[in-house]
Amino acid sequence: MLSIGEFSNICKVSTKTLRYYAEIGLLLPDEIIPENGYRYYSIEQLETMLFINRLKSYNFSLEEIKNILEAEELQDEKLYLELTRKKKEIEKQVQEFEKTLDQLNTDLTNLKQGKSIMSYMESIDTQLVEVPMMYLLSIRKMVHEHEVAEEYGNCFRKLFRKTQVDKLTVLAPPMVLFHSEEFSPFGLDIEFAIPVKEYVTGTRDFYPGLCLKTVLNGSYSNLSSVYTKQREWAEKEGYESSNALYEVYVTDPSGVSQESDLITEIYYPVKKKSTNI
Repeated sequence: MLSIGEFSNICKVSTKTLRYYAEIGLLLPDEIIPENGYRYYSIEQLETMLFINRLKSYNFSLEEIKNILEAEELQDEKLYLELTRKKKEIEKQVQEFEKTLDQLNTDLTNLKQGKSIMSYMESIDTQLVEVPMMYLLSIRKMVHEHEVAEEYGNCFRKLFRKTQVDKLTVLAPPMVLFHSEEFSPFGLDIEFAIPVKEYVTGTRDFYPGLCLKTVLNGSYSNLSSVYTKQREWAEKEGYESSNALYEVYVTDPSGVSQESDLITEIYYPVKKKSTNI
């Protein structure tokens, strides 16, 4: 048997942490002396502690680790599935870090050349276009930011299914309209829509009219830069918002292997600001 101090020293885990693990039921002492409250751990528990530390190094939460430890039957199968899931999460994080590193290197290069790290904004092209009226088959709902990707898939599956059932003619790629005037942690007022030829029950008119249009090639993380450039252009030229901003997904995000293949059109409906003389 090992005292809590000895166990702590061998595993390089503080006694405070060990007491907390016991409190949440993650790792209980093998024995507690009632008279003085001294805690003792068995030799076998050393490997359990090493196992916990290994999973923590993979960014498993304590609750996730506890669930794995409690799965006495089929523990290896559960562990394999959980490690596979975590591997995918870490791979995604690595990709994000690599993308951030590439961006950082570009910024360093620009600074060495005497350029601003915001100089990339100059390459964002904005055009003033007239967009004709269209019929939209759509689903409008409040969506939390972290649910947008899931709702995108769910809503467009329903919409495309309806176009097939009702034999509707799809005229353009799917689009999303943002009706919220401001970002809200309680959800965004979003409309998932497909332009169709026929005007039937469930469709509505949408007339964007005059719009600022920008084509984005690449990651959706650059959308905020496009929004900024469009607002700057509108302010400089004396325009203001006239309708919901919308995005057209020329390429299906689920059908590309890398973000650089994404093509998105961003439309910002505008009108000339009224001037009071």
